[in-house]
Amino acid sequence: MADIDLSLTVARLVEEFRKAGGSPSGEALNRLGAQIALAFGSKKDEVAILRLSEDAKMLRFVFPIKLQKIGSIPLTTAHSLATKTIRDRRGEIVNNFSVYKHPTVFEAVDLSSEEKATPIQKIISAPMVAEGKVVGVLQVSHKGRPGEPVGADFTPRDLTELTSVGTILGQYFVTLPFAPPPPQKPHPTPPPKT
Repeated sequence: MADIDLSLTVARLVEEFRKAGGSPSGEALNRLGAQIALAFGSKKDEVAILRLSEDAKMLRFVFPIKLQKIGSIPLTTAHSLATKTIRDRRGEIVNNFSVYKHPTVFEAVDLSSEEKATPIQKIISAPMVAEGKVVGVLQVSHKGRPGEPVGADFTPRDLTELTSVGTILGQYFVTLPFAPPPPQKPHPTPPPKT
């Protein structure tokens, strides 16, 4: 972990977001993602912030911004680390994520024009907590092709730090209104039978 006090840095950013009013801008979320990534030796696109929907049935991406429009994760998803974090109300470290059974749809999305999507190899996942309830999930990963070096293993100390940051972000996000869900693509209508 980098020699920065991540909790203090995130608390300062959240205070800036509060003063600006409304939901944080894309630029503000990018700064937040970059600071979290720096602390864990990750790239900005290896940070995920997911918020529980208003009806508490789905997880929706807050960050990376590009994933806001891609879709949501139903809490009923069996092999999702994010939904497991919500259900168990505790964080987890998975330093061999490539063998962990999980949905890969979001990993397949190119998050930047500079890099193609790569699979997650190592990940830590922590709940975002506010008022005694889990309101979202904060994750940091190391991505790379199999066999490529992807950074050090995550440690219990990393999980403790991420959990602290999750509490700061949870207390902030719970004060924001919910954004409407992304529009669903209509199912194609089959042509009439002739």
